[in-house]
Amino acid sequence: MIRGYRAEGLRLRPVDLNQVPMRELVWIDLEGPTTADEDVVEAALGVEVPTREDMAEIEPSSRIYHEGGVLYLTAQILASKDGALVEISPVTFMLMQDRLVTVHYHHPGSFVFFGDWAARHDTTCQSGIGTFLGLMEAVVDRLADILEGEARRHDALSRQIFDAQRPGEKVDRLQAVLQRIGRAEDLNGKVSESLSTIQRLLGYLAAPGFAGAREFLAGIDRMQLKSLATDVRFLREVAETHGEKIRFQLDATLGAINIRQSDIVKLFSVVAFVFLPPTLIASIYGMNFDHMPELHWTWGYPLALVAMLISALLPWLFFRWKRWL
Repeated sequence: MIRGYRAEGLRLRPVDLNQVPMRELVWIDLEGPTTADEDVVEAALGVEVPTREDMAEIEPSSRIYHEGGVLYLTAQILASKDGALVEISPVTFMLMQDRLVTVHYHHPGSFVFFGDWAARHDTTCQSGIGTFLGLMEAVVDRLADILEGEARRHDALSRQIFDAQRPGEKVDRLQAVLQRIGRAEDLNGKVSESLSTIQRLLGYLAAPGFAGAREFLAGIDRMQLKSLATDVRFLREVAETHGEKIRFQLDATLGAINIRQSDIVKLFSVVAFVFLPPTLIASIYGMNFDHMPELHWTWGYPLALVAMLISALLPWLFFRWKRWL
């Protein structure tokens, strides 16, 4: 799929690609492009669109490079999948003097939001670098919203963890908490990875070292770039704080599970100890020796029962006195 946006005054307008030449567009967005889509863009702009395999490379030289008058920047961007799951996938920003081309194989909601927002508000998206910074602001705002939502969920999860340690609560709650902690850690890790790659791109733009790229990077809004870099750095600190809280919640949950298991083992130990003296008495009088005078006592049987009852009651009272039960 190819989406095109043209600058009209201070706003970006989506256009029909059958009616407007690509060279008049400021932003061209390729979502899950086919080979035919790539050929159309390459023929119209005279640039090379990276393949999916190229975008998956993780070494810095493959994620940030200048070639043929185009600055290629690749970052990991989040996208919601099926309304609940969150996936992370690379997005390549092809930065040129007068336009921006984005290539991705998932559906970041921040891209759609930015396209709608730029059509209704005045922007500085009359050039490729201006569009790139505006799009980065939308991506960073989306990551900030995710972290804010996760902060509220972490607070609720902490309350649930310690509420689940109350007597009478089911262990199933702790198992559900463990699943939620796992999902929180997965999402926080993806957010951290995305912020890390974005910070790397902004760092290269702040101090460009690419031959041939200095001309169109010279007009970059340094204040906007600095503000973006500050926001990303702050969000990374927030993500690290969330990571520490998730680890604390995991430790607390595992500790609660261990306490539950210890309580069960303690219960069985107490039961075994309480019934040990009666078992000893019953074993003694269950022996088959000829010379056992107690076997001929008239009150031998009730006395043995009373002895077993008292021997079981005394350990139980002792445990209650020590508050071990």
